[in-house]
Amino acid sequence: DEYSQLSAYERKRLKNITENAKFFAALKLHEVSARLQQIATKRQSQVTKRAKPKKAEDEPVRRRSMRLQRVEPSGIPVPEMPAQSAAEEYPQVPAGPLPMVPEDQMENRKLTEDLLTTWMRISEVLLVTIINILVMLSRYQESLNSMRLSEENVKKVVKYRVCSMAIHPSESIVFVAAGDKTGQIGLWNVSSKSEEGAHVFVPHSSMVSCMHFSPCNPAHLLSLSNETLRCGDVTRALFDEICRTEEGFSSFDFLEDNASTAIVGHWDGDVAVVDRRTPGTSSELSADIGFQRTRTVHVHPVKKQYFVAAGSVDVCVYDVRYLKSKGNEPVSSLKGHTKSVASAYFSPVTGNRVVTVCADDKLRVYDTTSLTSAVAVLSTVRAIWDPKQEECFVVGSMARPRQIEIFQDTGKLLHSLYNLDCLSSVCSINVVHPTKNILVGGNSSGRLHVF
Repeated sequence: DEYSQLSAYERKRLKNITENAKFFAALKLHEVSARLQQIATKRQSQVTKRAKPKKAEDEPVRRRSMRLQRVEPSGIPVPEMPAQSAAEEYPQVPAGPLPMVPEDQMENRKLTEDLLTTWMRISEVLLVTIINILVMLSRYQESLNSMRLSEENVKKVVKYRVCSMAIHPSESIVFVAAGDKTGQIGLWNVSSKSEEGAHVFVPHSSMVSCMHFSPCNPAHLLSLSNETLRCGDVTRALFDEICRTEEGFSSFDFLEDNASTAIVGHWDGDVAVVDRRTPGTSSELSADIGFQRTRTVHVHPVKKQYFVAAGSVDVCVYDVRYLKSKGNEPVSSLKGHTKSVASAYFSPVTGNRVVTVCADDKLRVYDTTSLTSAVAVLSTVRAIWDPKQEECFVVGSMARPRQIEIFQDTGKLLHSLYNLDCLSSVCSINVVHPTKNILVGGNSSGRLHVF
């Protein structure tokens, strides 16, 4: 009776949360924390060493202009991060499971184990009350006004450009994962004020383009690179390998609430269905959807059989139940893009909207309440929806001062987050906490900014 006023969606969410809590209690994850210490004694012999960069003295001396040396005519160097040496090689990560070992072997082992133990502890029981999660827009704006960025919440977490991020759904600790263009994954316990709050791992050999904590078990962090989909399982201190390809992965999303299956996009335009329960590292199905390139895939939050794919100038919705190797027709086409589309995402609660980002400098919002052959554009403004607010999405801005903007689905700008002292770069990758007023922006130098 006390839940009689809830919508069907909210009752379903509450039921799933309760079942998940019982599942985690049955796992008794606290009993496996001792494995971290056991694995730490073996990890030195299991790590593949990174290829050493070619020494600069082996190269012939070349004259470089003052512009290339980033030196002003006065002789004063321009203050900027040094460019990556062309001779430097990225690590080649072997196939198969990998131990969770930090990239820098000189790091304090105790601090790394503390970070992984924290991740495991906050994942054990995640019983979140989401009854009042859909707040009124006025209250939502008030919460945006209260969000601030301080110096201690800015940290360089990975070495190079941030290409993907995920935020743990814990209500007690702010725990963020960031993937960069070389295959590094940085884990940062933002709530820890220690200087050693972030640690870097190298489970991939190329750009980490997409990451998600498992919705049913946040002790699992799934990450996707060009060649492989991995699951970082903190309870086993292992980066397991789920799927491997030679075609090049671009993005993925879960097809079910239990995260056992996923739809995966390929850079060559195809999509694949992956089932984590089957042995081996091959996909269950590879489907040609007629795209020249597929950059993002995203599953409908309610009608899980539908997913939206974004490619060159194409944005289409497909029904996964009818996918076949060739000859696939979309359920709906979202027209109007004149250049390359960077992303397309369903709104988080009902899926009645899709927001797209296009290289023609426009953000478009489509009405997907009814998935007909042609879907209408509602407004024109990598945007992501705030999971707490059905009508609002977040996007990094090129405007000065540098800022992160929150829009309503009508195209109205609701709020801008900025700090003249702490934010001076474009946050092209952003992630929002599912229940708390926390937003993280990542930039091209590997730095994260937590509002």
